[in-house]
Amino acid sequence: MGFTTPNTATGSTDPQVIQMTAILNEEGQELSRRHTWQALVQEATFTTVATEIQTAIPTGMRYLINDTIWNRDLRRPVFGPLTAQRWQQLKASNIQGPWNQFRIIGGNIKFIPAPVAGQTCAYEYVSDNWCYDTGNTGKTAFTADDDTSYLDEQILQLGLRWRFKKEKGLEYGEDFSTYERMVMDAIARDGARDLLTLDGMRWDIPPGVLVPSGNWNL
Repeated sequence: MGFTTPNTATGSTDPQVIQMTAILNEEGQELSRRHTWQALVQEATFTTVATEIQTAIPTGMRYLINDTIWNRDLRRPVFGPLTAQRWQQLKASNIQGPWNQFRIIGGNIKFIPAPVAGQTCAYEYVSDNWCYDTGNTGKTAFTADDDTSYLDEQILQLGLRWRFKKEKGLEYGEDFSTYERMVMDAIARDGARDLLTLDGMRWDIPPGVLVPSGNWNL
């Protein structure tokens, strides 16, 4: 856009560079919320204890992905999340089982009824750390010039362009349209997509003899 490239961004005292850095961080935060980006999906495990509170939610967890908490020892899901009303109903009831159910409250994952101690549970969640430093520590904003984004940096640049022009009262419509098209393309291609079938039999292998292609010794 015709600006001189600064020697530093996060350490600059130039008001315009400071503004650009702030807008770039705004773009990163907004973009990270628009989709369950595979780069931001994390897996966590914990070992059950024989109490209601099982574990604290990970630092930087934005939200838990539904239907991903599984007890790997029992090979069955932990059902939930329960609503506040259903949780209190079960707390007041004499019948709470037989399956473990969960609720996230007060920064903790709670089970009802309390499980047997020593079992391994796992789940997936989306992190709000959309960038990281040179030590691979996740962050919610660029605070150093050598920080790196988990997200597509070309999209971040386009987002910075239209947001900066908007702040300055300049025409940004075409830049915004280009940005939106790239974001939607990235969302459509992010991760992998399964094929949808009406019979649900895509991965089933019918019984029979499997003969590999190639040559055989007779």
